[in-house]
Amino acid sequence: MGLSIIAITDHNSAENVAAVTAAARGTGLYVIPGIEITTAEEVHLLGLFESCQTALQMQDIVFEHLMPGENDEKLFGMQVIANEYDEVEGFNKRLLIGSTSLDVNRTIDCIHRHNGIAIFSHIDREVNSVIGQLGFIPAGMPIDGIEISRYTDIDRAHARFSEYERYPFITSSDSHELPDIGSASTKFLLAGLNFDEVRMALTGTDGRKIKENE
Repeated sequence: MGLSIIAITDHNSAENVAAVTAAARGTGLYVIPGIEITTAEEVHLLGLFESCQTALQMQDIVFEHLMPGENDEKLFGMQVIANEYDEVEGFNKRLLIGSTSLDVNRTIDCIHRHNGIAIFSHIDREVNSVIGQLGFIPAGMPIDGIEISRYTDIDRAHARFSEYERYPFITSSDSHELPDIGSASTKFLLAGLNFDEVRMALTGTDGRKIKENE
């Protein structure tokens, strides 16, 4: 798909990040370890991290605060833990589709304490977006960016959410199936493929920047 960077952000879990990172070695593809956390308000919030270890530390916090219950595989599907060869190594039985007891502010704080990047997921969707759940993005919230889904044109998104132009906009595929990967993307101007460069692009530091969204 011509991608240089992907982020792996499974729902309330980072258990497959290491496998994807291992699979990408030697390919030139940079994998950002991440997790998509469901807050107490049922807002989806992306946490992006520099290392698999840090993403797993965030996962430990999420698991500690995850809604109790066991996944119903017939209803929600299997929650597979795989290795880099796409071989099944286990199954997560937690109710990963559920929410955590961490509110939005506490979740952002936890991500930042782990030197991560916090981005509100798919704010153009009614379900599980910060605007869909809260009605707005509270002023002064220390979020690092907002994501537009592949279903909304970026120009329409800027017009629709013009009051949030203080935040960087990114677009991504939010892929749940292989054919969706690369269906939406963000172009960055970077000096190299690493986490610090991505962070600098989001903040517009030292010439790094978001060039365009597709």
